[in-house]
Amino acid sequence: MSLYNVQKFLYELNRDERVQQAYRTDPHQAITGYDLDDEERGALLGPDIGLLYHLGVNGQILMHFAAFCGIEWSDYLQRMRDGVERHGPVRAGVYALAAHHRDIDID
Repeated sequence: MSLYNVQKFLYELNRDERVQQAYRTDPHQAITGYDLDDEERGALLGPDIGLLYHLGVNGQILMHFAAFCGIEWSDYLQRMRDGVERHGPVRAGVYALAAHHRDIDID
């Protein structure tokens, strides 16, 4: 797993119109330049917001991706909750570290 590469792709997608157009045109091709495993590719192509959150994608980056995909705010939050329920606690990143110290409320 490469949380860095997932977040790098999402960061670039959020900021670069060429990457956005590439993702809209052919999402499979748009992610080929990033070192991703099958689970990460599936989550990005889904898009599976819950799985991406579980993998540890930063919420600031993830919320922009959700909006880009036409996912409403309340649905975005629910997909994050569903991801934790379906896949388990956040695996990596800042949310995984913070969860060791306190419960995180994503509302």
